Amino acid sequence: MSVPSVRAVEIAAYAITDPEAAPLVAELADEYFTRYGNTTEMTKYSPDEFAAPGGVLLLAREHGESVAGGAFRRYDGETAELKRVWTHSAHRRRGLAKLVLTALEAEAAARGYRRIFLTTGPKQPEAAGLYASTGYAAVDTSELDPEGYGLLAFEKRLTATGR
Repeated sequence: MSVPSVRAVEIAAYAITDPEAAPLVAELADEYFTRYGNTTEMTKYSPDEFAAPGGVLLLAREHGESVAGGAFRRYDGETAELKRVWTHSAHRRRGLAKLVLTALEAEAAARGYRRIFLTTGPKQPEAAGLYASTGYAAVDTSELDPEGYGLLAFEKRLTATGR
């Protein structure tokens, strides 16, 4: 069986409240609940935090369907914080997450950010592997995770082109 190419995928900015983002929101909410019993992660941040000028939500769409996406919000003056990185369960293992990360990095760099920061939970080894394989460096979480929950943090320095 051949795996479809990611070349036909279009990436564009959407509001997190847009109906096109509904699959991302629903699947991520289910993932957080299944892995952590957490039902509040998807409502922790205002939708405005993922809107211009400081933030963005990018969706990868193929044949009229949202297949992957990710967002960032302003963390500080030079840092964008990645959130909501997702690939639809029916479209995994196609390189879509890397495609979205590349687009998010380029968008963050274009908006003047020089660094990307993110955290992920200990029950998301595929996320940790993605970040490690795309040039993100692990960050000490002792101050971010004083209770020893197992939070994982990563960062990446950006250039003017996002790479």
